[in-house]
Amino acid sequence: MARYRVIVDRATCIGCGVAPATCPEVFELGADSGKNRVVNRYSVKTDESTSIGVVPEELYDCVKTASNTCPVNAIRVEKAED
Repeated sequence: MARYRVIVDRATCIGCGVAPATCPEVFELGADSGKNRVVNRYSVKTDESTSIGVVPEELYDCVKTASNTCPVNAIRVEKAED
């Protein structure tokens, strides 16, 4: 089964809330800065500038929709190499 890497550029993120509203299974606004981040369940790394996570294939459409609706293009989705 394929897995997908989700990368949030928190420096670019404006904290508008569209990703958590579109895909709450994967995204939330962080308590640290109010900017988007990958939820703990799927998170691999989160710091001030970046949040990276790996999600299963069944969440691909959800994260891709969030990526496509982000007004500042702060979210990338790519196939994870196993």
